[in-house]
Amino acid sequence: MSVGRRLARLAAHLQDPRKVAAFQRLCGVEGPSGWAGAGQRGPVANGGPAGGQAHPAGNTAGNGAVPGAAGPPRPWSRRPRRNSLTEEEDGSQEFATRSRFLYYLFSLGTELGNELFYILFFPFCIWNLDAWLGRRLIIIWVWVMYLGQCTKDVIRWPRPASPPVVKLEVFYNSEYSMPSTHAMSGTAIPLALLLLSYGRWQYPFMFGLILALCWCSLVCCSRIYMGMHSILDVIAGFLYAILILVVFHPVVDLIDNFNLTYKYAPLIIISLHLALGIFSFTLDTWSTSRGDTAQILGCGAGVACGSHVNYITGLQLDPPPHALPLSLSSLTVTVFGKAILRLLIGVIVLLLTKVAMKKATIPLACKIFRIPHDDVRKARQRMEVELPYRYITYGMVGFSLMFIVPCLFHFIGLS
Repeated sequence: MSVGRRLARLAAHLQDPRKVAAFQRLCGVEGPSGWAGAGQRGPVANGGPAGGQAHPAGNTAGNGAVPGAAGPPRPWSRRPRRNSLTEEEDGSQEFATRSRFLYYLFSLGTELGNELFYILFFPFCIWNLDAWLGRRLIIIWVWVMYLGQCTKDVIRWPRPASPPVVKLEVFYNSEYSMPSTHAMSGTAIPLALLLLSYGRWQYPFMFGLILALCWCSLVCCSRIYMGMHSILDVIAGFLYAILILVVFHPVVDLIDNFNLTYKYAPLIIISLHLALGIFSFTLDTWSTSRGDTAQILGCGAGVACGSHVNYITGLQLDPPPHALPLSLSSLTVTVFGKAILRLLIGVIVLLLTKVAMKKATIPLACKIFRIPHDDVRKARQRMEVELPYRYITYGMVGFSLMFIVPCLFHFIGLS
């Protein structure tokens, strides 16, 4: 058998949704009663459930079980996690899990690739640890996520079929599956953090390496546990992120210096990111991935422009050269308290900025392009609304992160 055929067979084996379902069963996840039988009716597009009525997940009798007899721990029933744009009922059946620990552990893992994590991690890094490091992490994160989202819309592989897979969340069920952008982010951020911080910060290399591997493993395994990706999707995302890191890590200093020092950098940055957003919107029909792409590009543009304004106004966020290498040994209760206070105040400002810009941009875009905005969910599925709303809103969030909030800290004495 040729190498090509062997690789094709291996890829088909790793893409098999039954492997995902087997991992879920190993972790104690159970679908509704009759779930395995439902799988014989065949899956629908993009991981949706097959037709037919599903029974409640709490019914665990059958298969020779004797009512009242001692058995395994009682399953804990849950509904799939959703978001505000999740309209379809795909994968909305109740599921059960016999291990709350694994459910919460892998929920934490999957949150390491969601907006809540980003809006806490990047600000904390920039305001409290090292702005130099935070800017470079965001540059790498933007390119990793942009290329990952666009690749999804080019390859167009569906999510794992359900059944046999149990969907524990439907946040991104309308997106395609290959590669896993959670796996890409969960690989790129910890590895980039290690590459950029080692030597600049004082810590044992093995500690950083073990932390990066645990972080990456948790995120990757969580996507299989949640039923959102096949094993092949996760492996491809992991390898793709490493490839992008190999390309961008050597030039990240050049990109950051350009953003800071070049006179026309803001104009070029805004135009480039906007053009990349428009291109990504032409790849496929609406899905949450298009909005996420515009959101990521807007955030990257806002951070870059804020960094440039910091540079030309002399607002110095980077630690002075004589303080290098940095160390956590000087951490005191006062320093920790100020860090938490900065994070709390700053994140509130970012959330207020996001809400205010959302309230302003969606109706304005609908008015300019004459799109009815009675149903905001449907209006946001139009490129004329989604692209400017996400790009402008998260551009302002990124700008606030780098310039407005640090100015506020300087004004109130929290610098």
